Amino acid sequence: MTLAASHKFSQVLKSNSKCPNLFDGTTRLYYDPLSFYGQRVRIARSYKGLEEEIECVAISISDKPVWFTEKLYPVGKVPVLEHNGQVKGESLDLLEYLDQEFGGPTIMPTEEDKKEAAAELLKYTDTFHTAWRRGLGSYDASPAAIENAVAPVLDYLENALRKYATQGPFFLGHYSLVDVAYAPYIERFQIAFSGVSGVKYDITAGRPNLAKWIQAINTVDAHTSNSLEHDGLRGEFQKVLDSGFFRRFSD
Repeated sequence: MTLAASHKFSQVLKSNSKCPNLFDGTTRLYYDPLSFYGQRVRIARSYKGLEEEIECVAISISDKPVWFTEKLYPVGKVPVLEHNGQVKGESLDLLEYLDQEFGGPTIMPTEEDKKEAAAELLKYTDTFHTAWRRGLGSYDASPAAIENAVAPVLDYLENALRKYATQGPFFLGHYSLVDVAYAPYIERFQIAFSGVSGVKYDITAGRPNLAKWIQAINTVDAHTSNSLEHDGLRGEFQKVLDSGFFRRFSD
């Protein structure tokens, strides 16, 4: 079972693109089409039914429009949200912001134990990201090297999914921002290790809870409508792997 893929990129704004009418009352989400950070926020936007309230603007992170840093967000990173005359950044912060400032189904846990579990899992995303890069850095090494790089973090998620397994297949039993945060990572794990450059590694082997989670995620429309087009992303992975970019993370 793999994560579904259907998202098609809209027009991507580049350095010579015209500046929109900034701070005109329109709420806009600026994102990089290939970034898992932006994908998180788009998933939350869809899940909460905010497609009519929040306009999505795709930005080329390698060829950013001049106006983006000069007039909107000097930090220069995406995703960012333009809302009520302010600009907010950082994907995990934006997930909470959407839940607090907009209507629709909540993605924040309300029970104290689940708040604690969510905080721990969200903190772990940095460790997960590092292991993912190390795994890709080992793509031309032995299967054992790949296993050593990625198995510990996948096992961590497998164990985390056990905690509320009697309440449902998601990290907190019910669907939440934790699932939103991890779905783009796991989607890329599967694509990267599905045969790119000959590398095959089944991330669900021996991890039944993770397999159930992936199956459940594929029933959430917000995920399937914002998942990346796999063939295109596989091609991007191939280019980056061939360039040797990820080898810097393999040690």
